[in-house]
Amino acid sequence: MSSKNERKQVELIGFLGVGLDGKDGHQRLTRSEHFVLVGGSAETHETMQETAIKFSEALDRRGKKSLRDTSPEEALDLLNEALDS
Repeated sequence: MSSKNERKQVELIGFLGVGLDGKDGHQRLTRSEHFVLVGGSAETHETMQETAIKFSEALDRRGKKSLRDTSPEEALDLLNEALDS
């Protein structure tokens, strides 16, 4: 039996990036192990791709095999680092 005070464990399985500035008619979609990136102008989509790559590299440097090995707080820290670099 579980008590009402127990918190459900959060499991992070990936990120969704959505670019809303694509007006050139192109449909852009990028999938990686941790991200699905949709839409955006060529520049916005490229920026999202770079962020996804930097995030994956930072995850590797910390010795994590997947997002499931990472707490949501740590994943957010890694994402912020990727966005800042």
